[in-house]
Amino acid sequence: MQTQLADFIRDTADGQEADRILRACVHCGFCLATCPTYQILGDELDSPRGRIYLMKQMLEGAAVTHKTLTHLDRCLTCRNCETTCPSGVQYGKLIDIGRRIAEQKVARPIAQALKRRALAKFLPQQALFGGTLKLGRMAKPFLPGSLADKIPAQPPASHASRLTPHARKMLALAGCVQPALAPRINAAAVTVLDAIGITLFEEAKAGCCGAVSFHLNFQEDGLAAMRRNIDAWWPHVEAGVEAIVMTASGCGVTVREYGHYLKHDPAYAEKAARVSALTRDLSEVLLAEEAALRDWLGKRGPVPGQRVSFHSPCTLQHGQKITGVVEALLTVAGHTLLPVGESHLCCGSAGTYSLLEPEISMQLRDRKLGHLSAQAPEIIATANIGCLTHLQSGTQTPVRHWIELLLD
Repeated sequence: MQTQLADFIRDTADGQEADRILRACVHCGFCLATCPTYQILGDELDSPRGRIYLMKQMLEGAAVTHKTLTHLDRCLTCRNCETTCPSGVQYGKLIDIGRRIAEQKVARPIAQALKRRALAKFLPQQALFGGTLKLGRMAKPFLPGSLADKIPAQPPASHASRLTPHARKMLALAGCVQPALAPRINAAAVTVLDAIGITLFEEAKAGCCGAVSFHLNFQEDGLAAMRRNIDAWWPHVEAGVEAIVMTASGCGVTVREYGHYLKHDPAYAEKAARVSALTRDLSEVLLAEEAALRDWLGKRGPVPGQRVSFHSPCTLQHGQKITGVVEALLTVAGHTLLPVGESHLCCGSAGTYSLLEPEISMQLRDRKLGHLSAQAPEIIATANIGCLTHLQSGTQTPVRHWIELLLD
């Protein structure tokens, strides 16, 4: 694709990166077949190729309208198009740039702007979110069904485990919403890793990975959260922690890209790159320790296997390029993995997307649940807290994080 970027962006770091990405696009249209919003809406401008045209025009100096902002907002940032693209177009990086510039050039309606700001301020605050969730659960019987469905039930209490100190140590990120929504996830990860000789611990000074604010276009707030986490983790990195483990794939794809987000920050670029290099999804850690995992599972004795449909989050399969690993681990644990149609498509959760674009989100959720439920599973498993709560709001079949199934 030929480009002639406008003066305001041409010689900036963003401009140079956007120019490189735009020039990689060859207009082939392969991305249309795997774009969730295009599948639902059938509008070229709600496809990666259409959005790329909109961003190109904007970066070349064309007028930016609310229509442009709307089409960019509707993107789930699932990055399925990146998996599909034969030219290696880094669409996720481009839309970060495009959204930031569009936001600067177009004023949002007041109600929309306030809603986005409220989400960016509220969700990353672990204590505030947890307290509000408790109140929401108390009020749930009195709320309209559409609102009550968005409030997950109280999770079962975590079972305390007797842990053994180990020489091998790894950090875990608690995140912002997972501790309140599903505290058993990290507890299960701690138990499993302890059983194979690894101590997994959290750093209390770390918090939201930064994705919530960043993808709502409060990008400086997101970058500040990333710097805070790096500062919190750095003493452990210097002490030789073996890895930084992510139990939520949405956080994982973000932390793995800290090096990209902060590459122009002289105070943090090197540290961010180091943190990204240390970051591992929990499934990668257990795959590397498969022999020890098999040994532990064997000593525990046979586990009643369940029929499981696994939903691979976009942040796992398209963002981190991890496929087939969780399914293999669940099979090792004795579960039966069922085939799932359209496994590459997004479930519609996408961070705050289900709150900002509920109509599209619900259509994608129901479409996904149709495929996940087709083989009558006893349980649906996933690897991201957002997907878990979103899917559970539309089905009576239990939806759980896959790590918990290694303890069943």
